[in-house]
Amino acid sequence: MSAQPLVPSEHRSGALLDHLARRMRLRSESVLAPLGLRPRHLVALTVLRDGDGISQQALASTLEMDSTNIVGLLNDLEAKQLIERRRSPEDRRRHVVELTEDGAKRLNEAECALAGAEDEVLGALEPADRERLYLLLRQAATGTTVICSTAIHEDDTSSDTC
Repeated sequence: MSAQPLVPSEHRSGALLDHLARRMRLRSESVLAPLGLRPRHLVALTVLRDGDGISQQALASTLEMDSTNIVGLLNDLEAKQLIERRRSPEDRRRHVVELTEDGAKRLNEAECALAGAEDEVLGALEPADRERLYLLLRQAATGTTVICSTAIHEDDTSSDTC
């Protein structure tokens, strides 16, 4: 059975998303390196910022990492004093992981640096288009519906942004 030719109006996004992801990853790595961080560090710090401590096991599950890799990641962050691990008062066998004050500051610095990298990679898009791209990517990633808004164009016509 031969594959049907693609209709010219049917665009596929996979290759473009992969290309942009690679460009973003390279720029991210280059701006995070001076801060002593790697993208995987940033993801862990971001998850930790959103809570009052999380068990090491729950963090591994959230990050979809096995226990060996999470220990190595947390060792890196703890050595930089960006996180703190302590025994859970409820269950002494478990460790609770928390972001330190230095970790919160470094995360903020990293996010500012990443904003510049994102500006470089997505610089060809207008701000409204970048917001729409973000909302659509979030919708694709989470499976939740994006709330659309109406945009007013220079010629006084309106259109949905989704």
